[in-house]
Amino acid sequence: MKTIFSGIQPSGTITLGNYIGALKQFVELQNEYNCYFCIVDQHAITVPQDPATLRKNIRSLAALYIAVGIDPEKATLFIQSEVPAHAQAGWLMQCVSYIGELERMTQFKDKSAGKEAVSASLLTYPPLMAADILLYNAELVPVGEDQKQHLELTRDLAERFNKKYREILTMPEVRIPEVGARIMSLQDPTRKMSKSDPNQKAFLALLDDPKQIEKKIKSAVTDSEGIVKYDKENKPGISNLLSIYSILGNMTIAELEVMYHGKGYGDFKGDLADVVIKAFKPIQDKYYELMESTELDEILDLGAEKANKVASKTLKKMENAMGLGRKRK
Repeated sequence: MKTIFSGIQPSGTITLGNYIGALKQFVELQNEYNCYFCIVDQHAITVPQDPATLRKNIRSLAALYIAVGIDPEKATLFIQSEVPAHAQAGWLMQCVSYIGELERMTQFKDKSAGKEAVSASLLTYPPLMAADILLYNAELVPVGEDQKQHLELTRDLAERFNKKYREILTMPEVRIPEVGARIMSLQDPTRKMSKSDPNQKAFLALLDDPKQIEKKIKSAVTDSEGIVKYDKENKPGISNLLSIYSILGNMTIAELEVMYHGKGYGDFKGDLADVVIKAFKPIQDKYYELMESTELDEILDLGAEKANKVASKTLKKMENAMGLGRKRK
């Protein structure tokens, strides 16, 4: 059985785009692969964080992982900072990285542009991400298009390490989701839905209440034609809403076009809001139940224990290969 690794930052808001593009597919992947799902809190502190808020967001994200259907009997769910090997292996990966290649990372350029000073961790984020993946001998890493460059660097670093020291690290392959990889903004359907969008109407959060969901969908940008038809180039707004309806309502876009033939956007948006609310309700119910229980902590304790065993083993091999410490068998 192949191994998959994936990590999500505890930013506090998980959008519909995150759910469809990642979490929903993780639930399916856990039945076919050996999965490690990590809450990458050490990546979160590459930018300033309020400690109390960060801790709350870590727990919230963990609860959402379970609430959407991740089964701790099938997959390993854990918090990055509770597995010390991540930070240790991250340093080893920095030692085989070159400043030039890190400075060429698109995300570093974007996040540092126009700022007087940025944290050094923003530059060395990719080697830590590489360590996250390589510690678990992951063969597949499901990521969005925006992370492909980091995965390419991970492969470069693994190859460089293996050639310079010893063949230890597994070369991971990128796994881009075939469906729902890009759910677009409700207010600007030419841009990807983002939790960092300053316009709160631009995204649907998994924990939005029914009134918020209805309001956001009804205010979603469409076009003046009023015809429910999928045309990504000329009708990006309604096409995005059709994609959402299709995925959450388990209907094909063709079926939806027939269903809403002769009907306007008002009817369509009203029904879509009902579909989203219905899809979110069991997730939200389970989430709030977990947040009030000790079950979540038990799951995370077990996950950290399992992850530590695997990660520590790989770390020791890496350290031995590099000549660190006393030689261990």
